[in-house]
Amino acid sequence: MSEKPEILQLGNPLLYEKSKPVEAIQSREALSLMELLASVCSESRGVGLAAPQIGLSKRMFIVSSKPNARYPSAPYLESEVMINPVITARSDEMERGWEGCLSIPGIRGAVPRHAWINIDYYNKKGSFVSQRFNGFVARIIQHEYDHLDGLVYLDRIGNTRDIITEKEYYKIVFNSG
Repeated sequence: MSEKPEILQLGNPLLYEKSKPVEAIQSREALSLMELLASVCSESRGVGLAAPQIGLSKRMFIVSSKPNARYPSAPYLESEVMINPVITARSDEMERGWEGCLSIPGIRGAVPRHAWINIDYYNKKGSFVSQRFNGFVARIIQHEYDHLDGLVYLDRIGNTRDIITEKEYYKIVFNSG
């Protein structure tokens, strides 16, 4: 895994497959994948990236929320790798918010997501974590979790009018105050 992988693009059949659990969290292969997710996510200015997006059918993703050109209002959160995650509870309240995806460049969508989630996962040290997230970070986690189940955010949009170009998205973000 020394070569930087390409981020798979919408239409690639691997994006629609359910991922397999990571068997050995502290294996050389798993540790290498964690590093790869972190570097590709950072270089791509993403706030999250799932293993299936780089062609690996493993239940692992990274959440790396921080303000950047793609998400200027993102809250800062120390990067966290989530291995074999399971969402254990969800709010009944849904919130619509704009999402983009490194696998779907050039467009954004207004996606309904649960306002908060509880999630169990293993971190990069192999420790079990059970945590609640809300707001934008909960949105990132739900987005990346969908990738593990072979879904993309477009699968969550009920109306094509909720899909816009990046150019229009930036007009909304930078002209809305």
